[in-house]
Amino acid sequence: MFKKFGSLWVRLWFTAQMAGRGILGNPLRSALTILGVAIGVASVVALMGIGEGARQAVVSQFESLGSNVIVVEAKEQSVEFDADRAQDLVERVQGLDLATPVVHTEAVMQWRRDRMRADILGVNNHFSEIRDHQLIAGNFFTTLHVEQRSPVAVLGYNVALELMGGRSPVGQTFTMDGRTFRIVGVLEPKGESMGEGIDDKILIPYTTGQRIAEKRTVEEIWGKAGSPEEAELAVVQLGRIFSREMGTGRAVPRPSSGNNDGGQDGQMPGEPMPPPGQEPGGEPDDKDDDLALGRDDDLITVTSLNQLIQEADKANQVMTLLLGGIAAVSLLVGGLGIMNIMLVAVTERTKEIGVRRALGAKQTDLLIQFILEALYLSAIGAIAGIVAGIWGVNFFAQYGFETAISLQAIKVACGVALGAGLLFGVYPAVSASSVPPVEALRR
Repeated sequence: MFKKFGSLWVRLWFTAQMAGRGILGNPLRSALTILGVAIGVASVVALMGIGEGARQAVVSQFESLGSNVIVVEAKEQSVEFDADRAQDLVERVQGLDLATPVVHTEAVMQWRRDRMRADILGVNNHFSEIRDHQLIAGNFFTTLHVEQRSPVAVLGYNVALELMGGRSPVGQTFTMDGRTFRIVGVLEPKGESMGEGIDDKILIPYTTGQRIAEKRTVEEIWGKAGSPEEAELAVVQLGRIFSREMGTGRAVPRPSSGNNDGGQDGQMPGEPMPPPGQEPGGEPDDKDDDLALGRDDDLITVTSLNQLIQEADKANQVMTLLLGGIAAVSLLVGGLGIMNIMLVAVTERTKEIGVRRALGAKQTDLLIQFILEALYLSAIGAIAGIVAGIWGVNFFAQYGFETAISLQAIKVACGVALGAGLLFGVYPAVSASSVPPVEALRR
């Protein structure tokens, strides 16, 4: 048994050496074949790396806004919310743990002798919990600050950096809208284009923000659910609440999975029954479709950021796969190149094949030899392609592209390259091994 295994090992080793010599016998032709495979692998690795980088960048932008966050936005000033509505929704909607009214405005800020226009975000004391945004210095303003319309501010990281050049500005004061504001905290940096540019904003109590904006209503309400499932159900309940109150008769969001714990047909405990002619799900009869507001677009939107993350992730995955599919065509061309070169090699080495058969080489030996030659070419091309692909990813990253080295892309590219080498090398190998010894020597 050992002797038989040793003999088989010797035959395989000798066949592998012959395959290597076959490739080195014509270095230019082999190099061109390897180049074709390498270009295909490098294209897949580089393009899928760019696609994966773009996907991660988009998902990171959404995730920087916080997890399980729900945004209720009024599209017109006529339907904006009272600030007390935020707490009212927390009490009425199951799964909605926290909420804050939101005021967006601008004001001229004076710091010592410098004046600049600042983006102002008015929120309540639950902002850091809702948006999962911690402070790097100081503290957030309190409920008392909100109730008393106190002139206090929490600075975004870039604003604080510009004011103090790296030193903590907590305790310092600045003037805005004719009032002196005291800085009580600084938010942790989110990064460029993250968190809706929160690093460049100044946060103040929404009550103070209303005074600066000269309005009593708020245009947005941000909520926080306890889990993704609760966020999904909360979106449904919020949609039904505003659909009934607005009387628009529009379809409301529905969960993709899970049971509605808000009551039969999605009605929440303690919620009034819908008016006559309207179903409990918030969708009235056709005769109520044209009501007072008469608008085709939604006046109030309810959005789950979790759902936006999932949709963005899916869209970018499709784009990445599309880029990879386009690049994979190069791998197919490289595989055809291997087949072409191997067929030429079989024709040129017919005499060598005949001599080997006459000296006792089996048909299996020749089959293995030519398959190994094809695998050698594809393996070397795959390694060279991976190196070139990684270099390409880093090259694009230097010019501002969002890139990421995708291990999945490398595995797929290597697998396809080796598979192509094996697949396209079988036919030439079978052709070489099936040549009769006498006919091979005659040629």
